[in-house]
Amino acid sequence: MSINKVLIFDVWGDYAHFRRFYTTTSPLTFPIPPRTALCGLIGAITGLEKENNEYLKYFTLNKAFIGLRLINPLRKVRIAENIIDTEKSPKSFYDIKRTRIRYEFIKNPKYRIYFYHTDENVYKELKENLINHKSVYTPCLGLSENIANFAFVGEFKVKSETTGEYVQINSVLPTEKIAEKQGINFNSEGEYFSIQVPIELNLDRIVTRYSDIFFERTGKPVEAKLISPYWSIDYNYNYKGGTNENFVFIE
Repeated sequence: MSINKVLIFDVWGDYAHFRRFYTTTSPLTFPIPPRTALCGLIGAITGLEKENNEYLKYFTLNKAFIGLRLINPLRKVRIAENIIDTEKSPKSFYDIKRTRIRYEFIKNPKYRIYFYHTDENVYKELKENLINHKSVYTPCLGLSENIANFAFVGEFKVKSETTGEYVQINSVLPTEKIAEKQGINFNSEGEYFSIQVPIELNLDRIVTRYSDIFFERTGKPVEAKLISPYWSIDYNYNYKGGTNENFVFIE
């Protein structure tokens, strides 16, 4: 895979909800945005065609490469919302049927996204919109009412690295990339979780691939031994956001 640069941007909001599709009466959220949700967010910023889910053809795993880092610690809250029955036509406002349901939300989420695309036009369109803080559609974190803000961190050179030793990874990690024996250094202080999430949809919005994702709840780097290469970002001295970062793409 010939990648030598990535776009990096941060996205945040007051609340996020990435619904677990197997929940019904009490909607629960995935603890992190699935790759499929990140595709929708990037598609909204770039303005890729939404009709018939056409934008999804640009986000197959062999075209769009996306990494994710938690910046704010994961915190969840439950909020009761009134759901209106829209299938019936009430005679008056007072006849509208409402059902109160408690939704699970992520509170004060903030993420860093690493992005590369094989289509230079898609890559350039996202870069231009990020620089100008412009989006074609309203970006949101899962639900339409969870409006998101974003900020361009920059375009940075990256290089592929391989090592048999522990290395600090700042992004979330697909477990298939972690060595089976002593793959995680649990001597490092942290709150570790793993969850299966959808990462690719076809044009009918049917999940074609899932992945188990490993992450640290507060956003700390994970010390891991990897069986596949990771990507290293060398920030120049003009960037005030910190030192080098290591990440992997979700796949």
